[in-house]
Amino acid sequence: MREGTLIGPIIIAIGLIAAAIVLAVVGTLLDTADGAADLRLGRAEAEAQALREEIARIDGDLRETKADLARLREEIALSAGRGGGTAPPATPGAVRFNGLTPPATFTGPAGEILGMAEHPETEAVTETMVIADRRFNEGITQPRPRVMLELLGEPGTSYNQDCQGITNPALKAVTDTRQVGPIRVTMLKPALDSLERIMAQLQAQEPDLFAKIGTAGALCVRFIRGSTTAISNHSWGTAIDLTLQGELDGFGDGGTQFGLLLLAELFNAEGWFWGATFGREDSMHFEVGEETLRAWRAQGLI
Repeated sequence: MREGTLIGPIIIAIGLIAAAIVLAVVGTLLDTADGAADLRLGRAEAEAQALREEIARIDGDLRETKADLARLREEIALSAGRGGGTAPPATPGAVRFNGLTPPATFTGPAGEILGMAEHPETEAVTETMVIADRRFNEGITQPRPRVMLELLGEPGTSYNQDCQGITNPALKAVTDTRQVGPIRVTMLKPALDSLERIMAQLQAQEPDLFAKIGTAGALCVRFIRGSTTAISNHSWGTAIDLTLQGELDGFGDGGTQFGLLLLAELFNAEGWFWGATFGREDSMHFEVGEETLRAWRAQGLI
């Protein structure tokens, strides 16, 4: 075979080999590129997932912060939002106890110490005394709106500063209107039963004071005065405001009508919380304590 006849096949073979090499290199490069792209894509997806998780965490923190803010507003409304202004200083000469005096004493209008067995005649039931705050509400917790909602549900469908009636059927079923001693009120049935016991004791122990009892309201579905979020405990029929001789006790003045001091002992004994120890004193206000409500719930009364 002549040399010329071999050149053609050799060139073709070299071309085929070179093409195969080129294809192999290109394939390798493409595979490498695809792997790098897949790697970059995987990393991007992982980073996106991490960002989504961080956004979800921040969103959760924001919701918790908003809830804390709502609770703070509620606390402010309960303790200091019941009115405006600053309570005036105590009358000169009056002594506010700090747990250092016997628990069965309080001060008269001139600062003299009076024992419960030495109180003046009940004609003076509206005289203002400076109370020993720590003496009252021991072991009784003021029920917050969230507790009331947990135990009794929503009393109404909407709220404002005006009194409305209960719309919750289950709550209506355990509500009644009765003549209790000298007052006629609408409240939860077990609260009325408790109020009847209190008034019976008061009539037996202090008949003159009993005859002078009046009310400024009980059941009233509304917000706490000064709040747009916190529901008043009056809304569930578990709170009552009392008057003496038709007079309201001065709100937030740090003093309390003498007759309300006697009433507070009876209410506390029945598991009611007295509003005289609120951040802004509200001595005419009495409401069923959380412990008592939970006991009624356990007994199937509410």
